[in-house]
Amino acid sequence: MENPFEMSIPFGRSILIPILILSLSSAVRAQSLFTIDGTGVSKDEFMKAYVKNNNHPVTTPTSYRDYLALYIRYKLKVRAAYDAQLDTLPAQRTELQNFRSQVAETYLKDEESLDRLVKEVYVRGQKDLLLEHIYIALPKNASVNDTLRGYEKAMAAYEALKKGKKFGDVASVISDDPSVKINKGRIGYITVFTLPYELESLAYSLSPGQFSKPYHSKGGYHIFKVVAERKSLGRIKVAQILLPFPPAATPAAREAVRNRADSMYTLLQNGADFAGMAKTYSGDNLSYQNGGELPEFGIGKYDSAFESTAYGLDRDGAISRPLLSAYGYHIIKRIDRKPFPRQLDAQAAATLKQEVLNDARVDVSRQALLARIYQATNFRRADFPEEDLWAFTDSVQHNPALSSYHSLSNSTVLFSFDERNYTVKEWLDYSRTMKPQRAGAGLSDKDLFKRYVERTALDYYRNHLERYNPDFAFQLTEFKEGNLLFEIMQRKIWDKASTDSAALKNYYEAHKDKYWWNASADALLFTCNNEKTAEALAAGLRSNSTDRWRKLADTAGATVQADSGRYELAQIPGLGRAEPAEGSLTAPVINKTDNTASFSYILHVYHDRSSRNFRDARGFVINDYQSWLEDQWIGELKKKYTVKIDEAVLTSLSKQTAASGSREAGH
Repeated sequence: MENPFEMSIPFGRSILIPILILSLSSAVRAQSLFTIDGTGVSKDEFMKAYVKNNNHPVTTPTSYRDYLALYIRYKLKVRAAYDAQLDTLPAQRTELQNFRSQVAETYLKDEESLDRLVKEVYVRGQKDLLLEHIYIALPKNASVNDTLRGYEKAMAAYEALKKGKKFGDVASVISDDPSVKINKGRIGYITVFTLPYELESLAYSLSPGQFSKPYHSKGGYHIFKVVAERKSLGRIKVAQILLPFPPAATPAAREAVRNRADSMYTLLQNGADFAGMAKTYSGDNLSYQNGGELPEFGIGKYDSAFESTAYGLDRDGAISRPLLSAYGYHIIKRIDRKPFPRQLDAQAAATLKQEVLNDARVDVSRQALLARIYQATNFRRADFPEEDLWAFTDSVQHNPALSSYHSLSNSTVLFSFDERNYTVKEWLDYSRTMKPQRAGAGLSDKDLFKRYVERTALDYYRNHLERYNPDFAFQLTEFKEGNLLFEIMQRKIWDKASTDSAALKNYYEAHKDKYWWNASADALLFTCNNEKTAEALAAGLRSNSTDRWRKLADTAGATVQADSGRYELAQIPGLGRAEPAEGSLTAPVINKTDNTASFSYILHVYHDRSSRNFRDARGFVINDYQSWLEDQWIGELKKKYTVKIDEAVLTSLSKQTAASGSREAGH
């Protein structure tokens, strides 16, 4: 939206129907699947969690009920955490705020408009355009008369072209482009991202042989003609050695540079190091330290002769003959060439999206986002005289104590959102802080005010994002409740289970028959940084007594991790179904994710099943005791809080799934 104050909404059938649909869908989402002491948990919230966490391969009424039982346990614990006011802990608040700040930015994009821009870039990027250009310059801060004179000049050029005059002849007479004396308006091939977005859009709207009507940009008027088009040449990365002409070079000095370039080219053809020669001899101050390498570029970035030579190199590593330019002689080496994507797959879309986000055209998406924000936040502009506000703004620059001007005062409301009014004083404060940037950018009061409204709208929307974006609200709640769950579980269950030795021992004694060793072995377990290290260590173990294993592992340093203990046979790497024998080594097992290698040295084998003592069973006992404590606690919470399930809503989930399945089968 160009101006947030000019937004209008048609109040007719077209707007009432979406509002009605939105209201109905909101009512459906608001259905409570269950309540805890009267506080509802919506069907929508449950389904988001179910889809994300459910482990059942097929959705059935049973899978819904199973997950609902788990979800109620989860919500009971969270309710207990809120009642214990754990959400007020400074650490909880800080973590939530940090998470909010990180995640909110991902929601401050208009994905629909971004996707359109990406597709547009993809389509345009399939071809390069050969352009001719007539430019009618306007002075900075052009007056109405300046603009009118520029328009009349541009229209004269346009009418001449319509009468059949050659573009180059018209450009030579009328265009203000300094290069027109050399190129007669032919600026060469361009591709996507070469021109400012508005001019790129103008160029790509034309067919070969067609010229545009005069287009008014901030800098002046433009007329483009597409002479020809070709398949995109993509992007290229090169290095160069520039041998520059000395200032006011004589013909003899230029000839000396040419001879030097020829000699250097010969050396390069005979195997001389290009990067080394660039560092030593190149006069390009931006690239010589990097071995002459230039940033990757596409068509339209550099002089057409330079680009033609670079793109003309037929392979990576190819080196051009010396190329003459106004600066001197260039020797170019091709490093890499990338064709423009011919298919808009996920990888290409991600790459192009990043380029869009780094380009000025992203403002199109930004304006689309702002339009959504203005509507969602119920943006309202107050009725005030603009000229008074600009005069007040200018006056305050000279008299900061001034608090009113004509019909305006510091407390006058300029615009508002759902829950916030913004006053003249806040605008004046912003205007003061932006004074240096404003002067540099040459912004008028009106332009700066537009920026202020946009920035304020983004800040307001960001700060109230959970109100306007259900997905963000769900993600924020999920993170907050996850942290609360961790905190209360730590206090109620985990700390008690791991530190209450007497309770653990009592639990073990009461459940001894649960803790057994299956067939097992005392073993040394080694994890090495790679297979070669594992083989060398295994060879050392075979030729040395087992009491030296720690010394061998220590000698290998950080490349080896070693541990010892009693393990059930299934836990021993490399053993598989083989019968273990004392003094044997298992074959190395390679971890494909990081190429580490693990193997074992068997010290003693226990073939028979035997009971675990408390020390050996402690880890299992802690886990079981935690589960027992949790079950006891959940029982207490269910007595404390009344849980009611809406069976009709629960049944509707199964019907909804069945209907969805029928529709998919129909397709």
